Amino acid sequence: MSTAGDLTRRRRECEKCARRFTTYERVEDTLPLVVKKDMRREPFDRQKLLAGVRKACDKRAVGHEALEELANTIERELVESGEREVTAEEVGEKVMTHLRALDEVAYVRFASVYRSFRDIAEFQAELDRITKDRQDPEPR
Repeated sequence: MSTAGDLTRRRRECEKCARRFTTYERVEDTLPLVVKKDMRREPFDRQKLLAGVRKACDKRAVGHEALEELANTIERELVESGEREVTAEEVGEKVMTHLRALDEVAYVRFASVYRSFRDIAEFQAELDRITKDRQDPEPR
């Protein structure tokens, strides 16, 4: 069982070859549709979210479990919101919020792609904001 109680781990055995294996069962919640910038709507894709976060965390000391928990948290927030649709921008902002708490370098990597910084000045402004927040840890 996962810590959130939404994942069940089962050990099973193949009836043909008697080989044992593990399955994971997750309660399927109704997730909102994601409204893209071009107004297309598509189902929320956990694997797509994880792929983007993994790229940002490449060669960082962030474990697989931490990334799974980040995805779980975002999925839970989306389900609990009760919304039928959510913008891609809202999902991206949620990812950045949680990623920033997890690893600041991964956050900057994700933000640089997500926010499409046009030049080094925009990138530097984001770094300055992070540095200021670190020195003045006031709740956001």
